[in-house]
Amino acid sequence: MERAYLEEKVKSLPHKPGVYLMREASGKIIYVGKATSLRNRVASYFGSLSGQNRKVANMVDHLDDFEYIVVDTEREALNLENTLIKEHRPFYNILLKDDKTYPFIKVTLNEKWPKAFIVRKVLEDGARYFGPFAGNGSAWRTLRLLEKLFPYRSCDLKITEKEPRPCLEYFIHRCLGPCAGLADKQEYDAAIAQVLLFLDGKQGDIIGQLEAKMEEAAENLEFERAALLRDQITAVRQITEQQKVVSSATFDEDILALAQAENEAAGQIFFVRGGKLIGREHFMLQNVEDESEAEILSSFVRQYYAEATFIPPRILLQYELPDSTIVAEWLSSRAGISVTLEVPTTGDKKDFVAMVSQNAQEALEQNRLRWLNDEQKTTAALAELQNQLELAVRPRRIECYDISNTQGTNSVASMVVFENGTPKKTDYRRFKIKTVEGPNDFASMQEVLRRRFKRAKTVEEASQNAQAFSEELAALEESSELSNPLDDGLSVQNPTDSQQSQVHQDKGKKTKSKKSAKTKEKPKAPRVDYSWQSLPDLIIIDGGKGQLSAAVEVMRELELADIPIVGLAKQREELFKPDNPISVYLPRTSEALYLVQRIRDEAHRFAITFHRQLRNKEATASALDSVPGIGPRRKQALLKAFGSPSKIKAASDEELLAVEGMNKATLAKIREFL
Repeated sequence: MERAYLEEKVKSLPHKPGVYLMREASGKIIYVGKATSLRNRVASYFGSLSGQNRKVANMVDHLDDFEYIVVDTEREALNLENTLIKEHRPFYNILLKDDKTYPFIKVTLNEKWPKAFIVRKVLEDGARYFGPFAGNGSAWRTLRLLEKLFPYRSCDLKITEKEPRPCLEYFIHRCLGPCAGLADKQEYDAAIAQVLLFLDGKQGDIIGQLEAKMEEAAENLEFERAALLRDQITAVRQITEQQKVVSSATFDEDILALAQAENEAAGQIFFVRGGKLIGREHFMLQNVEDESEAEILSSFVRQYYAEATFIPPRILLQYELPDSTIVAEWLSSRAGISVTLEVPTTGDKKDFVAMVSQNAQEALEQNRLRWLNDEQKTTAALAELQNQLELAVRPRRIECYDISNTQGTNSVASMVVFENGTPKKTDYRRFKIKTVEGPNDFASMQEVLRRRFKRAKTVEEASQNAQAFSEELAALEESSELSNPLDDGLSVQNPTDSQQSQVHQDKGKKTKSKKSAKTKEKPKAPRVDYSWQSLPDLIIIDGGKGQLSAAVEVMRELELADIPIVGLAKQREELFKPDNPISVYLPRTSEALYLVQRIRDEAHRFAITFHRQLRNKEATASALDSVPGIGPRRKQALLKAFGSPSKIKAASDEELLAVEGMNKATLAKIREFL
């Protein structure tokens, strides 16, 4: 529909809480949002385009109509938003990847002989559900562990208690045999109760119950049963001992953090029960580009706990949520208890959140590696890239370049290389910008490309020189100039006394002979880094039309214009080709776009890392260089001992004087100038 119609429609919206649904021309819902005031929130999409990020701009471009639902409270709006997002999985909402398939463990308390198994839907059927788990592997590992620890049935038989004989599980003490009428109902129910305690993270209670039963069995001279209970206690205790103690207090809490990279993020949850870390899960989130970390974390919290079967009274978070008050109220209503959200700033809690954040980063990297190592996906991505960019050959080797600086200072560039869709880190290169003053990314990109591809030509010439050197060396080896320089005519095999004396007398001569031999050593071939000689099948420039034009100018100048080159504009994730006003849009779900984003992200990471190293080194050097009497050796010793100027400044006089080369006069200068 026309924008004017939509703007007019906005004016009719009430100033009440509710949920709005954006639709594209096909009628498909592309975004669901909640609002305290529907009119104000929806009107914000039709304001100035300059204030919108690319994700919102894209969504508005595709918007054809919208509808809304009025509710009474913000909490109801949040609850309805979660339901609609899960139902429709809109294209522009932050989503848990594949959240419809997350597994749960179900314990069937609504039958005489309960069992535990994996399901993908939670029902109101009287059973207990635990989860969600991040994937099949995590859920199955937990289920197999339960079957080893507790003797309940794992079969799907309809229990009639009239089977002629139980299965093997009974004879290896992994089932009490209800199918054959061998199980005591009270004992079986106790085993199921322990399963529930284990899934609740209350292993200490299990051990107490088992120890009481073991003592009772021993008193009744049931030694075989006592031995089985002892083994069960040992197994549960081993698991308990592996769990990290995070507090002496016996409380329950979850710790949540995330790591983000462009269009995806990893959310990590650590589960603390009774003061012990009993487990963790990670979930991948998509459609997170241009969203703040706090917005992503808020979406993660809401989507996870909308399905979670247990919500603890305290949740530690990496960031303050923009809607923390209403989220806490919503969690409390779901849990039936008061739930607090806390962002720790000091102490052990802050350290635990940092640890969860590190694990989220690791999960994100592992997810990327899994994709890159999936040969089928990378092959499909390269084929699609060849087709979309109309390349003559499949881009086996792709090079990507990125510039990084801070207002023109410490300008650096990165070159990353992907071969067959995977990183080839041995060919990564980083550059300090030498000829450009100030923040000029176009000129910086041109310098880098000149240096890189001139080096390719230099290496080719060096390769030819190396071949000539090899031929010359072969000729020299045939001449006397390279005869054994230590061969002075002496034979020391089984020497006589007189020969030993002669050797002793000639010791000084032999030393001289060794020294002179250095001038006659075999010449060494010049070192050549042949990786520069490998030319790419595709060059990706991290930037739009301006960056691309600057790069193309250099490639033509170097007579390398036949190498395909494209610019990747971050604003809308579109690819620009030289001399072509029409950009190439890769489908949002395509493997090719995923690969291109991975390559661009890696170039950005590599450039940023190098830039930070230079910036930190400069900051360190400038701080210590201002102190009179601190030369290179003292500076090195101080940095080795303390790590940074701030830690040097914080150190005590005794600690500073203990550093090699320090004295009271220099100490006084440090206190004065640092």
